[in-house]
Amino acid sequence: MMPGPIHTGSRVVRRLLALIVLVLIALGGAAYWWLHQPLPVGAQALELAIEPGTTPRGVARDVVAAGVQTDARLLYAWFRFSGQDRAIKAGNYEIPPGTTPIGLLNKLARGEESLRALTLVEGWNWRQVRQALAREDQLKPDSAGLSDDALMAQLGRPGVHPEGRFFPDTYAYAKGTSDLALLRRALHAMDRRLEAAWAQRAADTPLKSADEALILASIVEKETGRAADRGQIAGVFVNRLRSGMLLQTDPTVIYGLGEKFDGNLRRRDLLADTPWNTYTRVGLPPTPIAMPGKAALLAAVQPERTRALYFVAKGDGSSHFSASLDEHNRAVNRYQRGQ
Repeated sequence: MMPGPIHTGSRVVRRLLALIVLVLIALGGAAYWWLHQPLPVGAQALELAIEPGTTPRGVARDVVAAGVQTDARLLYAWFRFSGQDRAIKAGNYEIPPGTTPIGLLNKLARGEESLRALTLVEGWNWRQVRQALAREDQLKPDSAGLSDDALMAQLGRPGVHPEGRFFPDTYAYAKGTSDLALLRRALHAMDRRLEAAWAQRAADTPLKSADEALILASIVEKETGRAADRGQIAGVFVNRLRSGMLLQTDPTVIYGLGEKFDGNLRRRDLLADTPWNTYTRVGLPPTPIAMPGKAALLAAVQPERTRALYFVAKGDGSSHFSASLDEHNRAVNRYQRGQ
């Protein structure tokens, strides 16, 4: 009579094991489904800040606190099960609609922070750069309370005037980045661009240093209405430097006037002496007057060979170049006075 119960017991065990397998399959399927389903984020991307030293469990809680409508325990379990829980990096992230738990963990483990961008525009002066930094509310404003001298000292350039020292380009940054860090990148970018341009200078250039090339490039940048004219405009200024003539370029006068300039350059302004007034002082001004781009830097060190000593705006963005004062005066009458 003994075999019967043993047989019955084995069937129960088999059924129990089958049930366990079914439950595990169901749980696995549910987990697979959850991992590939978009998290409940809402219509707008959520911002997530992970501080250095936050544990994986704390990251899961931070995700929920940021607005993701899910269970932090599920997220933490996924972080642990994946084996990437210790790879999660501190930083500032965006969680856009459609993000799955797998996608979220990949983003956090790779450190794919949400990035903003600030564009420094060719021809901007230093005052405009500081205004642009102040408008970037996602940048940490470490420079806001610093004088120009103190700021340049923070960047490792004590005693250097900031004008023209930052390369105009678009710089991506993560939320909370120091504005000094962004400026340091732009400063080093200009160092590289200027060094490369100076290494390509014409053998007979009258410029004595890379700094002088930067100053001339800034003037070319401000005087250029058309890219094709850069080389010839630089050639005019180089010819004037060689002959000891006044550069007589309006943008330097405007720069010297600073915030007093009201948009209308008058004859009295041309006669008002400042260190940057090239109508009253021979040679280059003491500092750049703006941020030159790569093309202006190259034009300054490789100017077009020309006999021209004068140029005047034609009103269409281009310039008329003249080798003599008489020709220049006729061009002024034609293009500026309509005579």
